Amino acid sequence: MKAFRFLFPLLASGLLSAVFAEAVKDREGAVRKDKAEMQNDARWIYNDWQKGFAESRRTGKPLLIVLRCVPCLSCMGLDASVLTSPDLAPLLDQFVCVRLINANAIELAKFQFDYDLSFSTLFFNADGTLYGRYGSWSHQKDPAEKTTAGYKRSLEAALAIHTAYPVNKAVLAGKQGGPTPFATPVEIPLLAGRYKRDLDWEGKVVGSCVHCHQIGDAYRAFYRDQGKPLPSELIYPMPMPETVGVTLEPDQIARVKSVVSGSIAAQAGVQAGDEFTLLGGQLLLSIADFAWALHRVGDPATLEAKIKRGSKQVVLTLSLPAGWRAKSDISRRVGTWPMRGMATGGMVLVDLSDEERTARGLAKDRLGLFVKGLGQYGKHAAAKNAGFQKDDVLVEIHGQSARVTEGELIGQFLQQTKPGDKIKTVVLRGDKRIELLLPMQ
Repeated sequence: MKAFRFLFPLLASGLLSAVFAEAVKDREGAVRKDKAEMQNDARWIYNDWQKGFAESRRTGKPLLIVLRCVPCLSCMGLDASVLTSPDLAPLLDQFVCVRLINANAIELAKFQFDYDLSFSTLFFNADGTLYGRYGSWSHQKDPAEKTTAGYKRSLEAALAIHTAYPVNKAVLAGKQGGPTPFATPVEIPLLAGRYKRDLDWEGKVVGSCVHCHQIGDAYRAFYRDQGKPLPSELIYPMPMPETVGVTLEPDQIARVKSVVSGSIAAQAGVQAGDEFTLLGGQLLLSIADFAWALHRVGDPATLEAKIKRGSKQVVLTLSLPAGWRAKSDISRRVGTWPMRGMATGGMVLVDLSDEERTARGLAKDRLGLFVKGLGQYGKHAAAKNAGFQKDDVLVEIHGQSARVTEGELIGQFLQQTKPGDKIKTVVLRGDKRIELLLPMQ
């Protein structure tokens, strides 16, 4: 990481970019259809989380809040299964269930989760204590995926936590959200004035909706406009378990499917088949809870893990070195696209494999970022306008050529450059080395 330290001061800039995941063709129709079908549903309270908390206080039931971006195709299969699956119905009946389709008026201190997902669930006590989070990247990547085995286990775990509450309140402390600079999304400068607390059902309802990913976009723009380096947790939010070298079974709460040799998890002694029960002192009820525990630790940091290994209970320590968070794969996140506009002029970059490097005569430990795609409009056309082309390979940046991923490069630029800077970049185009200036925005 140190090889790419740039010493430019940071000045104010703006990022007025919002992008959307792949969506249904008739977005307006999809949202209005969802309201027509759900607003009088016997189980689901529609788009009113405050009413959900009031009902939770009245009944003593735990509160389940689903946040669903209706026009987005991602997680469509999971969403349909949660609404209709007979296997889930007996569990859902034990909750007060709320369905939110927009993020305009959520309390940011209370609603902290992976904003890049189009389907998330938060489990609360009526007093506001968060029991845990659920979010699935497996379903996010495959709209047709309908498996609810993992969701069912999270429901069961949340009910078990509720039964033991408040005796278990101490192990829930780390799961609570931290302080925020704004109370609601519509107060963040990027969104303020453009959106209101309530949806415009009399006009274009989709255009009046704050999507969850826009919260992350707005936070990043706020820091950029203030002339501050972006915090690492905004560039690399909710790191997945793979960041520390472990893959968890998607249909379990936190059971280890595999461990990468030599990784942080492997060095700590994690083994395939292990089940994480506590991470950083926090009870786990999903892979999203694992990601949250990683999200809240420092850089560097140590993180204690309690693991069930067969009939034994094992305590291990994950040692997270400086720069660990930048190893998180952010390439598929919708929030990364606006950051590409800031940092790479709209280029989509892919780290060449060792085999591809050999074929091109590039060393395995040197920079080799392949330009997979180029933005064509607005700020995302900056690289194209500066002379970069699809299929170029970046081999030197600002005189440095240490190997980094796209995500690492984005993080370094957003923390160590300012808008208006032009970074000398050398690309391979066929057998030619060409020098270009990459604009920062």
